[in-house]
Amino acid sequence: MEKRTIDPWAWGKNTNSAQAVEVKNVTGTLYCSGQVALDENGVPSSADMRSQLIQTIANLEHLISESGYECNNIVRLNVYTTNTNHFFNTCMDVYVPFLMKYGIQQATTLLEVKGLFATLTVELEATVVK
Repeated sequence: MEKRTIDPWAWGKNTNSAQAVEVKNVTGTLYCSGQVALDENGVPSSADMRSQLIQTIANLEHLISESGYECNNIVRLNVYTTNTNHFFNTCMDVYVPFLMKYGIQQATTLLEVKGLFATLTVELEATVVK
């Protein structure tokens, strides 16, 4: 698999993402449903957004690994949150290290939504290639 990121604007270097990702010679593509902070029994978390993000990332990592893919090959990662300001103020010290841990340079969309399932405040939706 070959991966190339495209970021034609200087400001793009500061976004923890890429404006576009091109992949060639892909042998598989994994489209992950949105992952949230559910425990092993499917019970949604009522913890704060930061704690939920930690669990959400762990769930996403587990899903990707169990599927035979690797997190460093995430090419699209969408973030849904009930409060973007709160996400930026309390979660970036969790989110950015996750990206850096795997060297992820992904196309991304961050959306504030009116609500998520039950008490959930953040959801990650990924596309992974190999």
